[in-house]
Amino acid sequence: MDNYSNLIEKLNNLSLDGFSMILEDVIKKVNNNDLGFYEALNQLVDNQIKVKKEKVYAAGIKVSHFPFIKTIDDFDFSFQPSISKTQIKDFCSLRFMENNENIIFIGTPGTGKTHLATAIGLEATRNSKLTYFITCKELTNQLKRARSENTLDRRLKHFYSYSLLIIDELGHDILDEESAADLFQLIQMRYERHPTIITTNYNISQWHTIFKNNKIALDAMLDRLLHHSSIVTINGPSYRLKEVSEYLID
Repeated sequence: MDNYSNLIEKLNNLSLDGFSMILEDVIKKVNNNDLGFYEALNQLVDNQIKVKKEKVYAAGIKVSHFPFIKTIDDFDFSFQPSISKTQIKDFCSLRFMENNENIIFIGTPGTGKTHLATAIGLEATRNSKLTYFITCKELTNQLKRARSENTLDRRLKHFYSYSLLIIDELGHDILDEESAADLFQLIQMRYERHPTIITTNYNISQWHTIFKNNKIALDAMLDRLLHHSSIVTINGPSYRLKEVSEYLID
């Protein structure tokens, strides 16, 4: 085995594939006097850091359970003028996470709530923040199952542990007393410790229809959710209807 192949093998054994990817090109530049020693080393290290970040991001995407991969650049703000692009860009800066603030997206179906929540979640994942996306129905079902198996505390701690938790479609189903209590307990655990993003079709004044016969749990949850939160109300048409109408135009 020649020296170059031996070096590549050692780099790969050390998981320094960012080095080995560009090593040949860097060596050529050094031999041509296009790069000095420290410049060459910097390029190798920079590429290793880049590759490592990409791997962490890919791993984060895998565990996050995002419904799709859509960034803020994919969002058509011109179609939803009620949304402040500046505000959404600020969310993507993750300043809200530093302050442990929540975000609540309110709007009718198809207005882009889930897209925006996912885009922010992707930015958090890109910055190595452990993020998890789950529908409210699936969340409460998991907590209900854990309660029946006497593992509720462990399951709550699991959802508490995420740096950012996205709960999609609050209000898709009416919550019974136990589910309302479980959801409140999770929100209480995360309060002022980890931010949560919630999407819902219902204005907050209508949440009593979701937490039916459980005003105490609703009031307690709202007290914690709204204390440090940004509420984004989307008043606009459905993207899905827009796509359908485009096909119908003669």
